[in-house]
Amino acid sequence: MRADAARNRRLLLAAAADEFAERGLDASVADIARRAGLGKGTVFRHFPTKDDLLAAIVLDRIDELVDAGERLLGADDAGAALLEFLTVAAHQRQQRDLSFLQEAGGQNPAVTRARAGLFGTVERLVERARAHGAVRADVTGADVVLLMCAPNYVTTYVPDAPPDLWRRYLAIIFDGLRPQGAHPLPHPPPETVG
Repeated sequence: MRADAARNRRLLLAAAADEFAERGLDASVADIARRAGLGKGTVFRHFPTKDDLLAAIVLDRIDELVDAGERLLGADDAGAALLEFLTVAAHQRQQRDLSFLQEAGGQNPAVTRARAGLFGTVERLVERARAHGAVRADVTGADVVLLMCAPNYVTTYVPDAPPDLWRRYLAIIFDGLRPQGAHPLPHPPPETVG
């Protein structure tokens, strides 16, 4: 991809993420193009449909998480690596909550494959943390995937919440993953998520 085309794609994805965050799925391609400082034709050259644009945003977010997870798989402290991964995930969501796009992009086969890759990375992070005694033995990757959005979700119920309040709930969640003082969980984990 030419440098100008790559730059335009980055501009479009950032503008689209901002528009969708502000307006939801009703954001128009014209508003996205205007925010990016580009023409509508440029949007359609990169993303033939609005669904393609939605999927590209979701894929970018998933790719960021997979890259962070893969990097952290090599960390010496497996527990700290899992906590850092969860921090990256929560921070990404706090910056611009586009969680509603997950469902919108979910019909795209590339998004389905990327999610499977992300879930595999999370599973490996959890396995390492379990093997090092940093996470209780009955916690699975599926459990952690389901908890990834919880720190930000709970803060939506706090009027005028400080922007970093999610860190408090991430700490509570991570303490609950630790083996110290753990009681048996009342239900088996889900086999799959998605």
